[in-house]
Amino acid sequence: MRVGVEVGGTFTDLVAIENGRVRVAKVPSVPARPDEGAMASLAAGGIDLTAVEDLVHGSTVATNAILERKGAPVALLTTRGFRDVLFLQRHNRTQIYDLFYKKPEPVLARRDILEIDERMSGQGVVVEALDEAATAARLAKFLGTGRFQSVAICLLNAYAEPKHERRLAAMVAAQFPDLTITCSADVTREFREYERTSTTTLAAYVQPVIDSYLRRFESQLREQKFAGRFSIMQSNGGRLPVAGMSRNAITSLFSGPAAGVMGAVRQAGLSGHGDLITLDMGGTSTDVCLVAGGKPNLSGETEVDGLPIRTPVLDIVTVGAGGGSICWRDDGGMLRVGPESAGADPGPACYGRGGTRPAITDAHMLRGTIRAEAFLGGKMNVNGAASSSVFKLLSEQFDLSLEQMADSAVRVADANIVGAIQLVSTERGRDPRDYVLVPFGGAGPLHAARVAEELGITTILVPPNAGVLSAYGLLASDFLQYETLTRRITLGEGAAEQVQTLFAELKARVTASFRDLGIQGELHYSHSLDMRFIGQAFEITVDIDGGELAGLDADGLLALFNEAHNRVFSFGESGLHRAEIVSFRLGASAPPDVVPALNEGIGDAVLRAAHKIFDQGEWRDCLLLSRAAIGAEASGIPGPALVEDGTSTIFVPQGWTATVDKQDNILLKSEA
Repeated sequence: MRVGVEVGGTFTDLVAIENGRVRVAKVPSVPARPDEGAMASLAAGGIDLTAVEDLVHGSTVATNAILERKGAPVALLTTRGFRDVLFLQRHNRTQIYDLFYKKPEPVLARRDILEIDERMSGQGVVVEALDEAATAARLAKFLGTGRFQSVAICLLNAYAEPKHERRLAAMVAAQFPDLTITCSADVTREFREYERTSTTTLAAYVQPVIDSYLRRFESQLREQKFAGRFSIMQSNGGRLPVAGMSRNAITSLFSGPAAGVMGAVRQAGLSGHGDLITLDMGGTSTDVCLVAGGKPNLSGETEVDGLPIRTPVLDIVTVGAGGGSICWRDDGGMLRVGPESAGADPGPACYGRGGTRPAITDAHMLRGTIRAEAFLGGKMNVNGAASSSVFKLLSEQFDLSLEQMADSAVRVADANIVGAIQLVSTERGRDPRDYVLVPFGGAGPLHAARVAEELGITTILVPPNAGVLSAYGLLASDFLQYETLTRRITLGEGAAEQVQTLFAELKARVTASFRDLGIQGELHYSHSLDMRFIGQAFEITVDIDGGELAGLDADGLLALFNEAHNRVFSFGESGLHRAEIVSFRLGASAPPDVVPALNEGIGDAVLRAAHKIFDQGEWRDCLLLSRAAIGAEASGIPGPALVEDGTSTIFVPQGWTATVDKQDNILLKSEA
């Protein structure tokens, strides 16, 4: 048996696959104690942990620790003169018209930073040696106060040569063996001091929290005799054995959204679709990602609460448009949806847990696009009267009926999602009309068709068990790890040889790491370079096929750069010596022994009935169907129709037709 457990902001999802049969479970998350929600999902799924050989887990623990400022008390050791890097930040304003704008607050105070007398050049040459005797005395005084649980070490230019960091870490460990130590060289070996320092500090801030959470979770698993392999999902779209999280927990920040993307890639790929836009709409937010040729876009940097984190992550854009997103009227009299969410506690009003503000799930209850008796396959009781109650005040403010108000809220949420998709498509030089939209999460298939209409997308693929696709993505993901390194190399004679040498070094390092984690078998490697014109402030990523690497010369590297630059900016032809390589990134992946299918156990009950929904300002007659009922119709089902599959509801508007393919994906085709 293989089991994936994904802890979301509102629900905790489980997918268990044994001998080809799929079991799913969905239980409310417990934000204060996410491991309780995870264990509850195992109980709800009737999982015998003694029979589980592969358990993969994704959670929001690291993200929440930063957002809620509940990480471990952390100290930062940095080079003399760089104490204020975290406070100076960058000379930019994310809200340029806010007169009261303040830069994001670091997770530590200035008094928690100790300057170390040492200096390394950008070429990795020692400028000032580390005075160990004097430093040991200062460390004893600074760290001996007992205020800290974790230490971040980020010395100037340590990405080029980390030996001072290594020695400093050994000195701290010798004096204070109970402290968690995080070196920048183990987190990110890329330049830009603010981003590197921020990443290292945040990694140290969440590491004890993740370690404690995983120890607690592992203890509960052992109590139930679990003896299989335990892996954690990462933001980069791959997983690692739990031991890997003890080295760099910051990679687990966005594990849930990343798992959803990988689940969509696997399931859509079975039907021959590789160019996708994924739409993951859960209870708290909506995450969208563009996938080209079966590979999700990868970004070298992300941020949480305004603080930058330099680590490879899937290029996912998130907006506050989930089932629990609050609908409200702003000071200018405009209707807004999100970013605030009712979350899991108390949740939307219809959950009956004390929610008092209108949410998108309540709006769907009023429109008839969610049926109370079919919510979560009829396993969760919801109260439609509560939805009417919380929408009453908002409808009076806008002088609309309850149904009109709910419909307007859903259309605003759709507009928010459209804007997010444009960020990952048109604003990246990609035409969304060339892609298949893959919606999932509890609410994604409800909104997909109207979103697709706005973007000109004509094909939608809804996976089976779409409401728990992220949990399936955990099982379908590869073991994956990245090594990055900043080395500035001007394109010219000898550049290609240097590229091959540095990639070989990174390959040896990441391969050794995999073997240390007990991952055997054949590894697959990906290569990319961050490149720019000389004088540019920022870079673009240039992917290199591993098979072509050995035969590439400087002209070949230049051609790849020009092609990538033109695709993004529509200009950029250059000659040698005008372009440079800035950073190297190598990924190593090992696929799981078996990638289980998701198209079994989705139910065979045939439901076909008449229903009414309120859509785009009017009541409409529609057909109400179970997923199995669509499969029985060879010619497909024309809209308007609602299709229920137990974990989500698919809305098929007028002008669309729904069919089922051989992988049990529902395909929606526009007649336009």
